[in-house]
Amino acid sequence: MSTFSAFIETINQYLWGMPMIVLLFGTHLFMTWKTGFIQRKTPLAIRLSFTKDPDSNGDISPFAALSTSLASTLGTGNIIGVGTAIALGGPGAVFWCWLTGVFGMATTYAESLIAVKYRVRTKDGTMLGGAMYALERGLNMRWLGVLFACFGVLTSFGIGCGVQVNAIAVIIDSSVRSAIEGTSSFFVRLLEIRPDSICLIVGIVTGLITCLVILGGVRSIARVCEKLVPFMALSYLTGCFMILFLNRSFLGESVSLILSSAFGSSRTIAGGFAGSGMMLAARYGIARGLFTNEAGMGSAPIIAAAARTRNPVRQALIASTATFWDTVVVCLITGLVLVSSILRGGSISWDTLSGGELTTAAFSQIPYIGRPILIFGIITFAYATILGWSYYGERCLEYLFGKISLFPYRFLWILVLVFAPVVQLELVWSISDTLNALMAVPNLLAVLLLSGTIARDTRYYLKHPDEKDITPVPLRRK
Repeated sequence: MSTFSAFIETINQYLWGMPMIVLLFGTHLFMTWKTGFIQRKTPLAIRLSFTKDPDSNGDISPFAALSTSLASTLGTGNIIGVGTAIALGGPGAVFWCWLTGVFGMATTYAESLIAVKYRVRTKDGTMLGGAMYALERGLNMRWLGVLFACFGVLTSFGIGCGVQVNAIAVIIDSSVRSAIEGTSSFFVRLLEIRPDSICLIVGIVTGLITCLVILGGVRSIARVCEKLVPFMALSYLTGCFMILFLNRSFLGESVSLILSSAFGSSRTIAGGFAGSGMMLAARYGIARGLFTNEAGMGSAPIIAAAARTRNPVRQALIASTATFWDTVVVCLITGLVLVSSILRGGSISWDTLSGGELTTAAFSQIPYIGRPILIFGIITFAYATILGWSYYGERCLEYLFGKISLFPYRFLWILVLVFAPVVQLELVWSISDTLNALMAVPNLLAVLLLSGTIARDTRYYLKHPDEKDITPVPLRRK
């Protein structure tokens, strides 16, 4: 097993090394140019997010599609991942992470446009779309669509299910043990007999709650995400703003340090930041940003294809705001919280804290409610990811085997939720990282090969925003 783990880690070091960074960030830059800097339409896209398009084809509202997309992208990476990037690449990593969000919006826009453009309608009226349909219908490359779908199904059980419920179980387990430490209750003695009791309970409860949601299909998932995502994001950002208020005298210095460190060496200060060069900051900032917002991975466009929209460009603009909120806003604010907290000093020592510990220490600055806010954020962010990825995995499996495969998939999904909290998932994390990269390659190929179509449709529909697209073709394959 150790040999296999080492093999997977070697593959990951290559896949998520410079080649993948160049491919992803290069696609971001290329599509930014090809779409005429589509990011300039962000105010319009945000306004469209809250505008219903009831007479159009689709299963759910544009805002519900956006909420479900955000459910899968807003995850523990936004909370813990930014701290890890700073720990490895210095404060300049925050700038490069933010930059991937700015340019990544163009790739999210592009992949969502072709997902809607080439979507199909099933016999019961359900809309199906994503990179697999774009590859098959737009490029006549069904074999590559099959590969993307296979990687998508496998990835959903890892990064979208197992590791998320494990994160929920770990944070609840540690919180409960910390709360009852020093007591002599029956519950303490029970935990000594069954160390994994809390984790197993968390798995069972999470499995039951998730079962009630996913059995209702995309509309049920979207309804929950529509209510959960704004609430969880607002609660987390409220905690961040409270910390920024406490650190307000260090904000100007934090911004200056982030910018200077992004293009040079960060000076050594009390409590942290040994020197780190531009390349190190760029490497970890870009890698964390790409991993966090999933731009170019091909997952979020699957839900965009289910939205009620009059034309592909309209929904693609809305979909691009997911990357904006995820990285340009949330990751940037998290970065400012962490850097200003280190500059403030106190009990936060840069030399002795990891990325996750750094985030915990920063939130502990808020008396009484700081740690609960962080715990609530991690739990809700992880659970929202479970819901979003359950839909992605279903659509990928349906592309491969049809609707007959959905019940076995959902049953297996619940089993993974129940038992994943009591197993070690380091290898699952590594395999999921590999599958994430393998998903991105065919998706990026579809975006690049269809870039001419994307640019042409963008120009056309921006000039004719009210014109409706043609009705999606019926799905003929059984």
